Amino acid sequence: MTNENRPTEKFRAGAVSAALWKNSMTLKNGNQIDTLSVSLDRRYTDSSGNWKSSASLRLNDIPKAILVLQKAYEFMLSKDAEQPATSEENVATGNMQG
Repeated sequence: MTNENRPTEKFRAGAVSAALWKNSMTLKNGNQIDTLSVSLDRRYTDSSGNWKSSASLRLNDIPKAILVLQKAYEFMLSKDAEQPATSEENVATGNMQG
């Protein structure tokens, strides 16, 4: 089994988790860069006891989603700060500060 199908990082609060995925993209100038994207997931068991995933959140899941998304955001910012990006890369990754 390869690591390509595994998240780079995962943050969990109860049944809610945020997973970070590494994606490669090619810029207009031909340079290839890696970016991170985040997916949000809520796990639960159905009436048969089988684990299921859902993107829908209940009232009590919202604070947990905020927490894991904040952690994911902080992680992504720290990775972005480690590798200064060019102007074109900032636009491609959504970082408009650089």
